[in-house]
Amino acid sequence: MKGLIQRVSHAKVEVEGEVVGAIDHGLLLLLGVEAVDDRASADKLLHKVLHYRVFGDEQGRMNLNVQQAGGGLLVVSQFTLVADTARGLRPSFSRGANPQQAEELYDYFVERARDLLPAVASGMFAADMQVSLSNDGPVTFLLES
Repeated sequence: MKGLIQRVSHAKVEVEGEVVGAIDHGLLLLLGVEAVDDRASADKLLHKVLHYRVFGDEQGRMNLNVQQAGGGLLVVSQFTLVADTARGLRPSFSRGANPQQAEELYDYFVERARDLLPAVASGMFAADMQVSLSNDGPVTFLLES
């Protein structure tokens, strides 16, 4: 499982012109599910996302996680994160989970996140989404379980 986190001052996701998820200060997570992933992978990545220290403390050092900073989390499914781009000029998605498995794990991830963090929003799995954000920093990290 791969997650691209971006520290944001605000972010939202729209489907057909309607906002389906939005946060202010916090993390935007683009989430990719691989065929080898399971609930343990989701739990491991969620722990990393919630505890990764990317927010500034009183001295401006990245010492606070999203929970300590009082931020929200916007989770957006993005299967292209698991693409194999090592060869050629067209990505291969053979590492990706099948749609049913990916949706199951995406839903599980979002549910678990909501159990642990007060402000969690999400996109719509497999929808054509428009994601808007203001990357704060910019600060962006690729996390893997």
